[in-house]
Amino acid sequence: MINKDRFLEIAIAKFTRFGCKRFTLDDLAHELGISKKTIYETFDTKEAIVNDSLDFLLKKTELEIVAITAKKEANPILSIIEIYRIGFLFVKNISPAYINGLKKYYPKSNTLYSDFKVRFTHKYIKELLVKAQKSNLIQARINIDLTCNLYFGNLENLSSRSSNLFETYTVDEILEHFVIIHLKGIVTEDYLKAHKS
Repeated sequence: MINKDRFLEIAIAKFTRFGCKRFTLDDLAHELGISKKTIYETFDTKEAIVNDSLDFLLKKTELEIVAITAKKEANPILSIIEIYRIGFLFVKNISPAYINGLKKYYPKSNTLYSDFKVRFTHKYIKELLVKAQKSNLIQARINIDLTCNLYFGNLENLSSRSSNLFETYTVDEILEHFVIIHLKGIVTEDYLKAHKS
C-alpha cells in the first residue's frame, strides 16, 4: 500500500470533489492502482477512510490557521482576512454532495466537520476579534459573539447555495464582500485612517 498520508490526501481530494457516497472504494482502488483488498488491510470500513481523510484535511488546514494566529506581532484584522482566504480555498474545493453525504451517511465525520467549523469561528476568529477590540482596532460597542454568529459563521453556505459563488466570483471578490466590508464596518476610525486600501 502507498504511504498512509498520501492515501488520505488522494481519498479526501476525490471524496470532496465527487461526494463520499458517489466515489466508491472501487473507484479509489482504481485511482491508486491497488486492489480493494489492499485498502482493507489498513482500513476496516469506508467510513473509517472517510473519517480519517477528513481528519487529515482538517488538521492540515488547522495548522495553517494556527501558524497565522501564532504571529504575536501580526495585525489581528489582517490575520482574520488571511484565515478567511484559507477558509475560502478550503470551501471552494468541497462539493455540496460531500457535505450532504457526511450529514446523511457519516455522522461521526459530520460531527468532526461541525466541530471544526465551530473552532474556526468561535475560537480562531473570535480570539482575533477580541484581541483587535482590546487593542482599540474594533469599536468597543461591537458585540464580538453576535458578530461571529451573524457574519463569520456562514462559511459553508458559500458553496452550498444553488449556484456556487465560487463558480461566479473569484476568492478575492468573495473575500472583499463577505469579510473585508464587514470588518470595515466594525473597526475604529483610527484603524481605517491608518489602513486605507
